[in-house]
Amino acid sequence: MTTESGVDRALLRELAARERSVFAERRPRSAAAYQRADHLFGRVPMTWMNKTAAGFPVYFERASGNRITDVDGHDYLDFCLGDTGAMAGHSPAPVVEAVHHRLAGLGGATTMMPTEDAAAVGAELSRRFGLPYWSFALTATDANRWAIRLLRAVTGRPKILVNSYCYHGSVDESLIVVGPDGRGLSREGNVGAPVEVTETSRVAEFNDLAGLERELAHRDVAAVLMEPALTNIGIVLPEPGYLAGVRELTRRYGTYLINDETHTFSAGPGGATAAWDLAPDVLTIGKAIAGGIPIGAYGLSADLAGAILGRSDLDLVDMGGVGGTLAGNPVSMAAARACLEQVLTEQAFDGMIATATAFATGLRKIIDGYALPWSVSQLGARVEYRFADPAPRNGTESAAAADAELEDFLHVYLANRGVLLTPFHNMALMSPQTTTADVERHHSVFADALSELTA
Repeated sequence: MTTESGVDRALLRELAARERSVFAERRPRSAAAYQRADHLFGRVPMTWMNKTAAGFPVYFERASGNRITDVDGHDYLDFCLGDTGAMAGHSPAPVVEAVHHRLAGLGGATTMMPTEDAAAVGAELSRRFGLPYWSFALTATDANRWAIRLLRAVTGRPKILVNSYCYHGSVDESLIVVGPDGRGLSREGNVGAPVEVTETSRVAEFNDLAGLERELAHRDVAAVLMEPALTNIGIVLPEPGYLAGVRELTRRYGTYLINDETHTFSAGPGGATAAWDLAPDVLTIGKAIAGGIPIGAYGLSADLAGAILGRSDLDLVDMGGVGGTLAGNPVSMAAARACLEQVLTEQAFDGMIATATAFATGLRKIIDGYALPWSVSQLGARVEYRFADPAPRNGTESAAAADAELEDFLHVYLANRGVLLTPFHNMALMSPQTTTADVERHHSVFADALSELTA
């Protein structure tokens, strides 16, 4: 029986079982390490690491550029790149040198004092994204949380609006989706919500301006928190006029706009905000800007910064709920300065996007050659193939197009032949070190998988 994904399910299960067996046979040290880790909750440092297509995770030993070697000695082309956290490549030399100089040379991992590196990073982020004032966190999740608190305070409004099946880390307010009746409800799998999410949040489908206006018309939304393109549910690109419509509606209803560029930074050196000439009130980002060292940041427009700093009732120094002892630490700041000034440069993005375009073009050719009803989406240096054609236009459609069984087979097949994709979806990211030869290697293995799958 062939399903909407265009594959024979019985053959798929047979091939998947074979690939999982090969995976386990070739990785005895990873399997043993996983079994020994019985003092870790879920046997892994963080429970999401159990998202693996083969029953246990690959344990890595070393990494450099876009290459990883596991504890069993297998080498991999890495198109996952820490799901954007290592977009600059693993351990880029300028970042390693800057961190080593800070720790071993100058000293001081945590001092609760500013460094000149922080001001340089703020200036560079301002140049790239167009927002003049910046503050730092350790993750984009925290940057989003703190931005939400500031905007609730300055507006006096209680609710945040997000897009259905968005991704903003573990922000409580973002775990809401559009239900079958068109109303918001808690996203499946939401763990230990402090309150019912509909009390804190409103939700609208991506690419749906009418739905957005319907929710904003309640005039209780402090901010729209959104990615300029959905990413974690699979790439969903904005339709012509949609982002301009969002900006117009938020202004009309007195609501601030936050662009979360944590993943959409792949669109270019200034993310989608610069690439598409957007004008958010706040921009949040994390992961990639420090070359793999933990960081988050949020930028504020001049008007918003003035409105916040002009409020004598807001405690931004002591107990206001915004900040953390390790935020803006010297190591993160040194790493971010080196990464932005020397690694993820305009020239690097030109190369990364060109390589991604070659990746996307080759993928489409292979998929079309097998007449599969799939599609390919590109967001700058990021490419994803979807088990639907045309590509989904919102998060709910994207979630409905998922095929976990098929996705897992492709991931294990690729991993067994030395190619890694992002474990949460079919995303491939290009680093400055990724070459067209690497792309051709992926495509050769991918074509072999489809050949077997459609036999």
